Amino acid sequence: MTDDQQSNAKTDHARASGGMSLMAPGAAMQRRASRLSVLAAVLWPLQAALVAYALGGLLAGVPIPAVPVALAYVALGAVRSFLTVLGDAQSQAAAETVIHAARGHIVLEEARRAADGPFGGAGGVAALASEKLDLLAPFITRYAPARARVMVIPAVILALAFWHSWAVGLVLVISGPLIPVFMALVGMAAKEASQRQLVEIGDLNDLLIERLSALADIRLLGASKVVRDRFATQAKDVQRRTMAVLRVAFLSSTVLELFAAIGVAMVAVYVGFSLLGAIEFGAWGGLTPQSGIFLLLLAPEFYQPLRDLSAAWHDKAAADAVLEEYSTWEAQETTCLLGRGGASLPMRGGAEISLRGCVLPNGDTLHNIEVSAGESVALMGPSGAGKTSALRLMAGLMSPDTGQVRVAGQGLSADTADSWRARVGWMPQSPHFLNASLRENVRMGREGDVSEALKQAAVDEVVARLPHGLHTRLGETGGGLSGGEARRLTLARAIFGAPDVILADEPTADLDAVTAHAVTEGLLAQVARGATLVVATHDPTLAARMDRVIEVGEAR
Repeated sequence: MTDDQQSNAKTDHARASGGMSLMAPGAAMQRRASRLSVLAAVLWPLQAALVAYALGGLLAGVPIPAVPVALAYVALGAVRSFLTVLGDAQSQAAAETVIHAARGHIVLEEARRAADGPFGGAGGVAALASEKLDLLAPFITRYAPARARVMVIPAVILALAFWHSWAVGLVLVISGPLIPVFMALVGMAAKEASQRQLVEIGDLNDLLIERLSALADIRLLGASKVVRDRFATQAKDVQRRTMAVLRVAFLSSTVLELFAAIGVAMVAVYVGFSLLGAIEFGAWGGLTPQSGIFLLLLAPEFYQPLRDLSAAWHDKAAADAVLEEYSTWEAQETTCLLGRGGASLPMRGGAEISLRGCVLPNGDTLHNIEVSAGESVALMGPSGAGKTSALRLMAGLMSPDTGQVRVAGQGLSADTADSWRARVGWMPQSPHFLNASLRENVRMGREGDVSEALKQAAVDEVVARLPHGLHTRLGETGGGLSGGEARRLTLARAIFGAPDVILADEPTADLDAVTAHAVTEGLLAQVARGATLVVATHDPTLAARMDRVIEVGEAR
């Protein structure tokens, strides 16, 4: 088997097991809900027998104990209602459990993902985690119990019907299977329509996020009308897909109602003519009024589980589409951050770093890099040589395909990455911020005064000029700050808390000479207190201030 075949087989297996893993958290509650639903439905033949007994006795002129019969009927109805309410509660709890667990899993995995995966961008993932997962609730609360009732109730009623009249049983046997056949035909169209709808929703979310992130450029280029027109076109496509799903849902319900009505009418015609004496076949020894009424009460309930299943069939189609999309998301192979993402005590040992024989996911090879504790090192080289990748390896933000990353005398792995990053200050090349105050974006949940970090990053005066100062709320890309100011703010975040290691990617890019000098002095102040500093840079002035320069991409 080739590597591609093995990869495809692994992906298919992951997709096949994705639905099972998604439904697993609420499986026990789903089973209880289905059993309660079946038990509640099974009580109806007992109630029907009481009604038939009472009415048959009245028609035949036979005295009946009215009070005990009425009390028994009411008691069975109360038990049936109680079981129905309890089953609905279990179904709702199962749906909430499944959706909550799936949503938490998506958020956790996406938080650990080092880059966008092949599944799609943030919009598609957000659509899956929010509105699409909510489509599982009707499947769990409506379709699953209806499916359980279909597997039991029609067989019970069919047996009772044959016990009283083989003709009525034959009517049910012939008309009943037609419903699942047409339901399956309609269901295939429903699933296809639901899949197309979900794809359109994900694409629309991705498009919205892309356009919002580029809103300033769109306005500057005068492309607002073009963007609006395209967005309106795609929104209409989503609307059209949604209406197609609804049309299929109404079609399935109409087909089921038609066959159920025909079946019930045929039973009513047979019972009526039999009791009038016009038909003398189809019953074992003749049809009594009590048996006829009993069969008339059972016939609608024979079709009711099938009608319920049909009404919820589009819920199944939507859920199948969601499960397939979730399985596709789960099966994607992407690079994830090392570690588990939780709080951890700082790793013991020195702050030395070593990269040995590391091959990157894109196939590039990094030559050995050794950084001693307390040393300041500049990584230089042309764009694409691997400087940023080397920093990400050192921070545990990505893993090499082969080779070894050692920090503080230990191998950097999923077990050690969290405790290592507790000692690291990270400054990325592209700033990203939380939708929170500027102070919180520097502290990142840590305690302390941010003033010194802002000063060493030469961004304190910028913050002072902001209308709300440290209370200014930043968007994801640092709204209200220039590119250079946003980068300096990430440097303040990196050096806040006096970390043992600082990894900075292009810390002086897009800065004027005076500000770049201030940032350089702030970094060197960290080295002076004993921190290990590694910077990736094209700035020869910054590199000259470091203890050592490593040319990435060249043998040493």
